Amino acid sequence: MPNRLRAAYAAGSVGTGGFGTLPGLVLSYYLTDTLGVAAGLASLVVTVPKIWDVVVDPLVGRLSDASARRTGSRAPIMLVGAISLPVAFTLLFAAPWTGGAAAVWVVGAFLLATTAFSLFQVPYIALPAELAPTPAARTRLLAPRIAVLALAILAFGGGGPIVRDAAGSGRTGYLVMAVVTGVVMAAGMVVAALGARRRGTTSTPARGPSSQRQGSILAAYRSAIDVLRDSAPLRALLAAFVLQALAAGAMLAAAQYVATYVLGQESAVTGLFIALVAPALLVMAPARRLADRVGKKRAFVASSLLFALATASLMFMTAAVGWWVYLAVAVAGVAYAGMQLYPLAMLPDVIAHDTHARPAGHDRAGVIAGVWTAGETAGLALGPTLALAVLAVSGFVSSAGEGPAVQPGSALTAVVVIFSALPALLAGVSLFPLARYRDHQPFTEAR
Repeated sequence: MPNRLRAAYAAGSVGTGGFGTLPGLVLSYYLTDTLGVAAGLASLVVTVPKIWDVVVDPLVGRLSDASARRTGSRAPIMLVGAISLPVAFTLLFAAPWTGGAAAVWVVGAFLLATTAFSLFQVPYIALPAELAPTPAARTRLLAPRIAVLALAILAFGGGGPIVRDAAGSGRTGYLVMAVVTGVVMAAGMVVAALGARRRGTTSTPARGPSSQRQGSILAAYRSAIDVLRDSAPLRALLAAFVLQALAAGAMLAAAQYVATYVLGQESAVTGLFIALVAPALLVMAPARRLADRVGKKRAFVASSLLFALATASLMFMTAAVGWWVYLAVAVAGVAYAGMQLYPLAMLPDVIAHDTHARPAGHDRAGVIAGVWTAGETAGLALGPTLALAVLAVSGFVSSAGEGPAVQPGSALTAVVVIFSALPALLAGVSLFPLARYRDHQPFTEAR
C-alpha cells in the first residue's frame, strides 16, 4: 500500500471533520443566539435535514456500487459532492432573516449541504475494503485517516469560532467562517476523490434484469434492509456506533453553551476543543498498537468506558469550574480517538466478510457504507436535537444576537447535563450491543 495512497485517502477526512464538526458545534448556537430562533423550533431545524440524509444515504450507496461495477471507480460521485458542498455550506450560514423565516432558510440550505456531503462520504467509507486486502492493512490505512480527522476536528472546531470572532462575530462572522472552511473542506475531499482509487479492478458491467433494477429506489432500500438482516456483525457494530454518535452529537452541541454560560466566555469553546482533540493526536499510534495487541473490540470497549467515566466527572461543573474541566475533557478526547479509530477499522472487516460470503461481482460495500453513514448521521443529528429539546424544557432563553441572555438556574444545569451525564450514559449503553460483536469472526480477504 503506497504512502501516496494512504495520504490521499486520509485527506478526505478534512471534509469529514469539517462538516461533522462545525454544524454540530455552532449551528444550534447560531440559530438560538444569532438568528433568535426558539430552542424548540431550532431542534426541528437541525433534525429535518438529517432525516433526509438518512433517507438519501442508502440511495447514494446503491449508486456508488453501480459506478464501481461499471467503471471501477467511485470517484465521479465523490467529486460531485466535494465540489457542491462549499456552496451549500456557505448558504447554511448566510440566512438573511431572523426567527421563523431564518429557520426555513437554514433547513433548505442544510438539505442541500447534507445531500452534497452524502455524495462524497458514502463512497469514501466504502473504499477501505477495496484498497486494503487484509484486516491489518485496513487498520494501517485507517490510522492516518483518523489522525487527519482529529487534526481537522481541532482545526475546524477550534479555528472556526476564531475566524468567526475575527470577522466580527454575528452574521458576518458566521458567513466568513463558512466561506473559508468550505473551501478547505473541498480541497481535502477533491484530493481523496482523485488520489484514492482502485486501480486495475474494473468489473464487468452487470447485465440483464439485475442492471435494470440497479437504479430502483425501492431496490436501494431493500438492499439496505437485506444487509442489516444478513450481517450480525454490522448490526452490533452499527448500534454501538450510533449510540456513541448520539453522545458525541449532544456533547458537541452543548460545547458552545458550556463556554458561554458555564465558563463565562464565548471564545472558551476553542479551549474546550483543543483539550478534546489535541490529546488524540498523541495517542493515535499507541491506540493502533493496542488494537494489534488485544484486538479491536477490546480496545473499543476500553475507550468507551474511559469516555463514559471522563464525561461523567464533568457533572461537577454544577458546583465549580476550573482547570480540571479541561483536563477531564482531554481524557475524554483520548478515549474518543479510540471510539473513532476502532469501529472505523472494524467496518472494512465487516464489509470484507460480507463480500466473501457473496458471489463474485455482487459486493455490497456501497450499500453497507450507506447504511453506516445513515446510522452515524442519525446519531449525530439526534444529538443536537436532544440537546435543544432539553434546553427547551429547561426554560432556556434565546437571543437575537444582542449578547447572551440571562438564563435561569434550570437552563444552566441542563447545559452541564447535556455535556456530561448524557454522553456518559449513552456511551455506557453502547457497550450492550457491542458485546454481541464477535471479534474473531472468520473475516477473510475481500476478492
